[in-house]
Amino acid sequence: HGDSVTCSAVSHRSLAPFLSGSADGTVKLWDLMTRTEVARIEAHTRTVNAVCFDLSGQAFYSCSDDGRIHRWNVHTDDGTTTHSPVVSWRINGSLKSLDHHHHDTTFATASDESVQIWSPTRTTPIAKYDNLWNNSADTVNVVRFHPVEHHVIATCSADRGIGLHDTRVNQDLKKTILSMRSNDLQWNPMEPMIFCVANEDYNAYTFDMRKLNRPTRIYKGHTAAVMSASWDKTGREFATGSYDRTLRIFNVSENQSRDIYHTKRMQRIMTIQYTMDSKFLITGSDDSNLRLWKAKSNEELGQLTSRQEAAQQYRSALVKKYQHLPEVRTIARSRKIPKVIRNQTNQARIQKESQARKQANRVKYSKKGEHK
Repeated sequence: HGDSVTCSAVSHRSLAPFLSGSADGTVKLWDLMTRTEVARIEAHTRTVNAVCFDLSGQAFYSCSDDGRIHRWNVHTDDGTTTHSPVVSWRINGSLKSLDHHHHDTTFATASDESVQIWSPTRTTPIAKYDNLWNNSADTVNVVRFHPVEHHVIATCSADRGIGLHDTRVNQDLKKTILSMRSNDLQWNPMEPMIFCVANEDYNAYTFDMRKLNRPTRIYKGHTAAVMSASWDKTGREFATGSYDRTLRIFNVSENQSRDIYHTKRMQRIMTIQYTMDSKFLITGSDDSNLRLWKAKSNEELGQLTSRQEAAQQYRSALVKKYQHLPEVRTIARSRKIPKVIRNQTNQARIQKESQARKQANRVKYSKKGEHK
């Protein structure tokens, strides 16, 4: 890309196609099997904020700060790499997010002050929700269709809120307010009542949609805002990309990351995606590059012989058997972390201890009941 990679999408129908959007308004279509660029499309005049495939995997959508939505075909009619939009839509304002319905042809967009539901056969939105929460006109920066409850959408807004909305009766269901704004929201593919949120407060959260008043778990480790998240297809792990220029992989049942990836050249990670076979991760960063990572760093690629498989299983069984020994646990969890990240982590720990000590002193030396 010629500028920062801002968004990406994988097809749910095929392993090969992959989309990426850039801050210079271009959208690129890639073939993951050969790792080559299939098409470069001058799609928009401003930053591309979201891209997604439709249900068939034969078409995709893009939206941008220029207020335009375009529908494109993956394969052109004449067989060339020159793409032209099949259909275009225009709104007043900028578009921040885009998501396709999981069971029909409709798709949703989030703009400055509203959420719109579109049909590819209509020129205007079939539904528009201006003030989702108590006449709040805050910008909705993320919108996601629920994978099972077809008429429920989840939104993240600039007022630091995460909300659920029923599109059938235009009714607000639940909302919770976090300490800082959320940058991404993704539903668990195997447990659709659970979703993950990437937040500006350096943490990732998982919530149960049935009880939004508190997160089910908080995932820590990043030292800057978490910009993007993606689930693997088993629903047991998810990956996060952050402004601290690292990629972390979390197990759902553990607060700390099981692995951390980084390179010297990679800048702030703006988007992250699991491939459909959950074996690889794709990140897009501010240095205008896409990078392909193994989901398990020690996993060998290609067809394994029976001896290799047996040796791999034996090593895994040994680690699992002795995982509670301090020496084995230290070796299994140790990762080489950049000096900057290590220093920022130590600084954050010192600040947290200082705040706890200060609060304890307030409670100790104040009148009874003044501080809790």
